[in-house]
Amino acid sequence: MRNGRRWRHPLGHRLGRRFGWLWGAYGTSALGTWLAFGAFPLIAVQVLHAGPAEVAALSSAGAAAGALVAVPLGPWVEFRRKRPVLIATDLVRFAALLSIPATFALGALTFLQLLLVSVVVAAADITFRTASGAYLKTLLPAEDLLAANARFESTAWTTTVIGPPLGGAAIGLLGPMATVVADAVSYLLSALGIRAMGGHEHRPERREATRRRAGDLLDGWRYILADATLRPLFFNTTAFNGLVMAIQPMLAVLMLGRLGFAPWQYGLAFSAPAIGGLLGSLLARPLVTRFGQHQVLVTAGTLRAIWLVCLAFLRPGVGGLVLVIGVELGLVFCCGVFNPVHSTYRLARTATDRVARTLSAWAVTAKATTALLTAVWGVLGTLLGPRTAIGLAGVLLLGTPLLLPRRAAAPLPAPHPAPSGT
Repeated sequence: MRNGRRWRHPLGHRLGRRFGWLWGAYGTSALGTWLAFGAFPLIAVQVLHAGPAEVAALSSAGAAAGALVAVPLGPWVEFRRKRPVLIATDLVRFAALLSIPATFALGALTFLQLLLVSVVVAAADITFRTASGAYLKTLLPAEDLLAANARFESTAWTTTVIGPPLGGAAIGLLGPMATVVADAVSYLLSALGIRAMGGHEHRPERREATRRRAGDLLDGWRYILADATLRPLFFNTTAFNGLVMAIQPMLAVLMLGRLGFAPWQYGLAFSAPAIGGLLGSLLARPLVTRFGQHQVLVTAGTLRAIWLVCLAFLRPGVGGLVLVIGVELGLVFCCGVFNPVHSTYRLARTATDRVARTLSAWAVTAKATTALLTAVWGVLGTLLGPRTAIGLAGVLLLGTPLLLPRRAAAPLPAPHPAPSGT
């Protein structure tokens, strides 16, 4: 029996007690993140009286700098036990976030500290994602990875639904610092949950050929670009996610400014559709069982690209609100199906001794591309207007399915057996 006593999920598929702890830790930190959603800009504006350029730097420059800091961490994570790395990155995020209310209480909080914390948290996020993907591949057999990724995805969408309203209420009652404290504590609880998993983890083997390349910061990108299946998937997800995120500020300007939607309508338009993501993640595994992994990946990846161009025709009033909710619901449902299948597909295609570097390169590229496209679309929105910028991004998104892998991945060679002992 793998990983000790088996643990039964309410849906009936058992993944083990250790996965249960890992899943619980993920859900706790995800809820904390969504509780504190928007807290940094609020603190910058209300507490530090920052201007628009400084607020933009928190999301774009902070994310880009965090991605740069994370570049050397991929090769470093590859040859270390992953569970201690997960615990360490949780504790780093806990300490970094807790420093904000601590210095605020002392009257010493500065914008520079907010920016530095955003960099540290972004780098730790990438490192945690890198280590958790590599750890999951060794924790569960290949046939259970889709079920595990679907549960992570469903948890992500569930916390998206409930986190922002709760966080908004907490900010209204207690101020933004309260949600930052909650976010920090969630990382501490996550670290304790991962610590409680127990079990033995082999130290990754460092063969001589691999040892010479361990310090090569470009190794993850080389591995992706050399693989005929990973390469198109890499370009597809990077372009899609970057374009979707780039239009969010333009959409806020259009809805809250020119079209006169109330803030609660804007919030509703993006929180209610998260239910579609939950539904999509629950359907991902049954769809793969019936139609096959590659078919579901390509179909969902194609369908998720058709929605956002409709937002270029957004109008004020109830009809406009219904349009936004409908578009976001369709987009999020397709993403809910695509994301766990994509994560599983990518893990299955990546050799065990390359997972950390590959996931690190993927995440760093995604962060940097999103920051760059967000800045570019800010300029386009200023020059052409937000509606035209949104329409342009929507048209470009229609081309992203051409980057999806056309054929199913061939199986990888059998991995080398893990060394005995530590």
